[in-house]
Amino acid sequence: MLDKQIEVATIKFVKSIKETEVYKRYSFQLGKIKKSPELFAQVNEFRRRNYEIQNTSQVDELFDKMELFEKEYEKFRENPIVDDFLRAELALCRLMQEISEFVTSELDFE
Repeated sequence: MLDKQIEVATIKFVKSIKETEVYKRYSFQLGKIKKSPELFAQVNEFRRRNYEIQNTSQVDELFDKMELFEKEYEKFRENPIVDDFLRAELALCRLMQEISEFVTSELDFE
């Protein structure tokens, strides 16, 4: 359970994140793609497979597997709704990584 002071600060911090253009764009694109459940299911399958390849492949085979994966999904990624969502999601993921790295470095947490 969070200390009350940390909890209050965290709630404010999350609110700040939600006010960023990055989060607003992600939220908009998520709502847009969810209007097409079939397309959203395909995006989720794409994300699942991408994750599996990146987290289960050996280093020496990762490049080849990713190249094949990208070719397989090339036409799918040409759909502007898909591409816009995945770009917005990536931007939010990068923001979250930057936040995590910043917090970790400020705490001297190794």
